Amino acid sequence: MNFLPSVVPHYLFHYFAMLNRSFSLSFFIVFLFILLPVRASAEMVSVSGDDVNLRGGPGTTYSVKWRYGSGFPLRVIDKKGEWLKVEDFENDTGWLHRSLIKNTGFMIVKANKDSDKRINIRSGPGTQYKIVGMAHYGVVFKTIKQQQGWAHVRHESGLEGWIKRTLLWGF
Repeated sequence: MNFLPSVVPHYLFHYFAMLNRSFSLSFFIVFLFILLPVRASAEMVSVSGDDVNLRGGPGTTYSVKWRYGSGFPLRVIDKKGEWLKVEDFENDTGWLHRSLIKNTGFMIVKANKDSDKRINIRSGPGTQYKIVGMAHYGVVFKTIKQQQGWAHVRHESGLEGWIKRTLLWGF
């Protein structure tokens, strides 16, 4: 004898469908909490020294891909012994020896690529403050502090001011 109904009652169908959606949503949320912090908490470093070689692999026998100047900000994406695989603001990747980096904050102008336009450097953290200078794409600044979506920066020339954080890449 079959005691189970031949058709699942309508309310049970919706209940199980809701449980399935709830489980899928819960799984997705847990997945996000596990993976997002990995990228968000990636270590940032800056180049220590002038004309530092970014190599194609973790060693001096690998070819030089790029040369970076002092302060150039980089994101660490992997480590192998004393070598760090890094990524720059244009998503170029390569390897640097640990002795060639520092943890001092620097930022680089990421706005207006392939353009002669310049960004404003202001006397305070807001558009109401006076413009004290301008900078092109790729200019590096030392980070003094960050607040309210603005970065207080200093250029190696001595120029100091505030730049909207969304126009910069680094730490």
